[in-house]
Amino acid sequence: MTAFVFRRGRISLRVERRTVVLVAVLAVVLAGLALLGLCYGAAWASPARVFAALGGSGGGPGVVIREWRLPRVAAGLVFGAALGLAGAIFQNVTRNPLGSPDVIGLDSGAYTGALIAMTVLSGSPTQLTFASVVGGLVTAAAVYLLSMGGSRSGLRLIVIGIAINAMLTALNSWIVLRADLEVAIAAVGWSAGSLNGIGWSDVAVPFGVLAVLFAVLLTRASALHQSALGTELAVTTGVRHEALRLQLVVIGVGCTATVTAVAGPIAFVALAAPQIGRRLARAPGIPLLPAALVGALLLAGADLVAQMLLAPVSLPVGVVSTAIGGCYLIWLLTKEVRRK
Repeated sequence: MTAFVFRRGRISLRVERRTVVLVAVLAVVLAGLALLGLCYGAAWASPARVFAALGGSGGGPGVVIREWRLPRVAAGLVFGAALGLAGAIFQNVTRNPLGSPDVIGLDSGAYTGALIAMTVLSGSPTQLTFASVVGGLVTAAAVYLLSMGGSRSGLRLIVIGIAINAMLTALNSWIVLRADLEVAIAAVGWSAGSLNGIGWSDVAVPFGVLAVLFAVLLTRASALHQSALGTELAVTTGVRHEALRLQLVVIGVGCTATVTAVAGPIAFVALAAPQIGRRLARAPGIPLLPAALVGALLLAGADLVAQMLLAPVSLPVGVVSTAIGGCYLIWLLTKEVRRK
């Protein structure tokens, strides 16, 4: 199969032709989905009006498109890509299709941190972001340390993560039950995962954080792909496996916690996107770029469905993503059973 090799400094990426075609197709689909998201709303806007609004004109409808719809569409694409990358990272690290942040408890840990910020502190956006990242990192450290007695790349880490996820879910329920009524209502609504009401002020800092994490991940992409081929082979090529794994875990937790701090825990995107991307690309490992694009496609598409199902009432996107992810999980488990 024809491949393209790009080298820049110490970074070397080998990209198969099928992956290049897949990325181009997904980019076109995402552009169409983004345009649909900008057109759809309480009042339909034609594509011509959308382009006029993006150019700075359009009057009142232009302000609605630029200030209300555009941040939501951008959040769906960027947050979906972040969740897809986080899922790809953890599935590469664990070498297991179930190794995603929402399965091994990182989403619940980030949610715990956010709940503490909401109930103990004032719950400002900065506090929510910081507390979510800390909660995710503490959860990742607990899973990592408890799995040190065995293979951290296999089933042991997944099982420990599921157990911690269950305990954190119980803890989160207890915190909500003990909180004031107004805080509890806000926390429960936020826990569904939603892009409703997101504006530029909500996403400016998270976008900056995610941009830094994406850039750092790019520098580790080549080592990640080498590690996916096997620990022994990666070590012989100069990859410091344990250090790389720790760096990747921090990046994955950062992506998950940043999204959780703004939109709440959004389930199943990180689980499904990497595997769908891998199957479309027919890659031996979990390729990062297809995972990111499929994640963006899943979240942006789920958000559009959430807006349309009970219009004019807009459902939380987490409700739709959970339904889609549940169907995917049933299909995945059925396929694994048939393979055996």
